[in-house]
Amino acid sequence: MNPKVDFFFEKPTQWQEAYRQLRKIVLDTGLTETLKWGVPCYTFHGSNMVLIHGFKEYCALLFHKGVLLKDTEGILIQQTKNVQSARQIRFTNVKEILNMEKVLKTYIYEAIEVEKTGLEVKMKKTSEFDMPEELQNKLDTDADFKTAFEALTPGRQRGYMLYVSQAKQSKTRVSRVEKSIPKIFEGKGYNEM
Repeated sequence: MNPKVDFFFEKPTQWQEAYRQLRKIVLDTGLTETLKWGVPCYTFHGSNMVLIHGFKEYCALLFHKGVLLKDTEGILIQQTKNVQSARQIRFTNVKEILNMEKVLKTYIYEAIEVEKTGLEVKMKKTSEFDMPEELQNKLDTDADFKTAFEALTPGRQRGYMLYVSQAKQSKTRVSRVEKSIPKIFEGKGYNEM
């Protein structure tokens, strides 16, 4: 147990007991406990394996390379359609976790084996994502904007593409493009300060 992570398990939430059970199970597999992204993250030789996090409807154990696991029980969930590698196992109560302890450990051990063998997830390139029409129009009509956008890292480019495309209405997508212009010229991602 890493004392820097204790606060996460001590703060009162609807998932407090579930978090504690997940922590016990994960630590039993020999992974190292760290704190990343404000949540407990468990590593093997410095590589992220799983993390524990919670939402309104469920808490989850997230496998960073979950897409590479066999998922023999059919329990891994892709959080959103744009998540390429990670997969979650979701829980709505502590009893589910206790009943699945053996299965969870099997999945964690498989994740460790995936890491040991050096398997990597083949990530889609930025060019393989759909470019929102409204963002493409701005790129086509403003050379300075296009230069600034192309200077961004691929991850930041994808971030803007996803941020703009998630809006349902075209006028909202246009608004998101306009609001993003200053940050793009600063070389920042859409969610960076």
